[in-house]
Amino acid sequence: MARRERVMRMSVEQPLWRALAGYRVLTMLYAIGFFATAYSGFTRPWLAVAYYAVLFVWTLATLPKVSGAASCTKRFLAADLTIAVTGILLTPLADAPERVMDGGPTLPSIWTAGSVLAFAVKGGWRWAAVASTLVAVANLAERGHPARDTVHNVMLVWVASIAIGYVVEVARASERTLARALEIEAATRERERLARDIHDSVLQVLAMVQRRGAVIGGEAAELGRMAGEQEVALRTLVSGGLVPVSRVSENAAEGAVVRAVEEPDGDDPGGPVDLRALLAPYAGSLVNLAEPGAPVPLDPVAARELAAAVGAALDNVRTHVGADARAWILVEDEPDEVIVTVRDEGPGIPEGRLAEAEGEGRLGVALSIRGRLRDLGGTAELISVPGQGTEVELRAPKTFTRTSTTARGKAAEQ
Repeated sequence: MARRERVMRMSVEQPLWRALAGYRVLTMLYAIGFFATAYSGFTRPWLAVAYYAVLFVWTLATLPKVSGAASCTKRFLAADLTIAVTGILLTPLADAPERVMDGGPTLPSIWTAGSVLAFAVKGGWRWAAVASTLVAVANLAERGHPARDTVHNVMLVWVASIAIGYVVEVARASERTLARALEIEAATRERERLARDIHDSVLQVLAMVQRRGAVIGGEAAELGRMAGEQEVALRTLVSGGLVPVSRVSENAAEGAVVRAVEEPDGDDPGGPVDLRALLAPYAGSLVNLAEPGAPVPLDPVAARELAAAVGAALDNVRTHVGADARAWILVEDEPDEVIVTVRDEGPGIPEGRLAEAEGEGRLGVALSIRGRLRDLGGTAELISVPGQGTEVELRAPKTFTRTSTTARGKAAEQ
């Protein structure tokens, strides 16, 4: 089935940029509103009016600049901080000297903090330290001396901006780590899916060629020997092959990027399929199928994987019990899940044999059965008593969600 790449973007920065844009607008309106209420106290109100006109136009015109890290350039940050510092230095010229000495607000007021926070979100705590230091120098120059309230405000902006910058840096590192983990998990699941397909087809054929070649003899025996060697090599590759290294997560404006492989919905029928129809081909003279009288609807992907797990269980019966062994399939349709039980009349599985087989690269149970049910959010339980056969109980939930990543990836998707 054709598969496609799904891209998820995770970004803790985007909410910060949106909050910063709103903060800049609100604080600009606050500064203008405060000036309007204290207009009569200014010695040069026309200078303040000119500055607020520039501040109003600049704040609204540069909203796209604070929409993300990519658009917030160094040139913009420098110009933005220049407007803030200029407003602070113009305050003694526009406002009354006594109000300046009493600790009155500067022309940009708390709008200045938005400029410093832009540095923090864009470049981390180091950029924030530089910007807040320049604002501190401008505030001290505006007052002419280090008054207590000025020092208090300067320290508050300095500490807050550096803290936010540090948090942003930690969040970026966490995003990249999570993106890498999600991609490695997705790559591992895809490798396991391929391993199941290989086990259900290529390895089974190679094993059959090896057995038949040994029986026929002659050149066929040599062909069987070669098939056996290739089977061992392929099992080793499937079970111990390297997990593809995750792509380097992109530290772009949208945040870290995760790529995972998923099945396109368009390749499946429009609605659920009847599991009975997929299990019917397994029934025969040696396999007895017991199923409900009503349809057993399941998601198409879940139904195919569950049926494939049943097929893998029956292959194990033929391989380990014998071609003439009898098997029974029982289908139970519960309200929240579907239970399919496969039972045989063989000698059972010795204790520890499954772990030993997995170590040898024989992953029929680990991948073709348990792996399939795990990916569906279900379980596969093997019950085997020596001399009394083996029973494989497959439980698949009806609320299967088609994805190749975990719920954490969904929660992080933007």
